[in-house]
Amino acid sequence: MDFKTATALRRLRLVSAPEAVSFLLLLVCSVLKRTTDFNAVPVMGWVHAALFILYLVFWLDAWKRAQWDRKTAALYFVLSVLPTGGFFAERKLKREAEASVIAARARREGVVNA
Repeated sequence: MDFKTATALRRLRLVSAPEAVSFLLLLVCSVLKRTTDFNAVPVMGWVHAALFILYLVFWLDAWKRAQWDRKTAALYFVLSVLPTGGFFAERKLKREAEASVIAARARREGVVNA
């Protein structure tokens, strides 16, 4: 995996969890707005919108650079619209990154040992 691909996947991973948290907080704020006088929906709406747009931009970049098939790209998109999906996306992306690092080390050691 080249540096730009790894960076694109890392950016997507790093925005996944905050996007999921903002989605959950927006849901909580929506409930509080209807049950109390507390109304943080406008603020949380903007925060969540910004993080969701970042997720989509990073998702498109990662899809292009990592050359995912449509099934993988669709999975990461669906995870972005589920309330806790960002946590699963972050975990899956982290495992993929660790696997690519292990594979790169194995290739490098194979070249060094050869």
